[in-house]
Amino acid sequence: MNDWSATGKKKPAGQYPASSRRQIAEVYDACAAGLYRYALMILADPDAAEDALQQAFAKLVSMGERINEIGFCEGYLRKAVRNECYSIIGRKHRRDEYESGSAPLLVAAEAENAKPDKEQQHAVENALRALPADQREVVHMKVYEKMTFRQIAESLGVSINTAASRYRYAIDKLRRLLAPIGRNEDL
Repeated sequence: MNDWSATGKKKPAGQYPASSRRQIAEVYDACAAGLYRYALMILADPDAAEDALQQAFAKLVSMGERINEIGFCEGYLRKAVRNECYSIIGRKHRRDEYESGSAPLLVAAEAENAKPDKEQQHAVENALRALPADQREVVHMKVYEKMTFRQIAESLGVSINTAASRYRYAIDKLRRLLAPIGRNEDL
């Protein structure tokens, strides 16, 4: 079955079974918080991160019945959010603004109850902000999403060596930036 009616006109977006709408809602509930944190790490702008997440899901919804062709894969959504993030950066022509913004980059997962030390969190956010977006992205995937270098490479469409070297360069820079506060033993 396709999204074309007998008249040859495309069905309006969103006209597909209620079960598909439920599936999208369930996927959103399960993945949105993590995808938002991912977008925030790339963009360093909470509003832009929300926009990227919304656009990725809007495109998913607009696929109608064709959505069954791709399934509800978190990897697909991560790529969609990533593409939206870099589209936002490209449209704005203000990459430097995103990399040096003042928005908090670290959003605690809901399951975490411990409150981080504010000074330490501020230092880590500033250090992360000093990284190029592609290195920040790999750090997020490795540290916060617990992905392997193989998974990161597949998700980003780069070689495993490229993913690993971006991570290594990022960690080296984070160590240098955080050394003065004496809290780099966890890196």
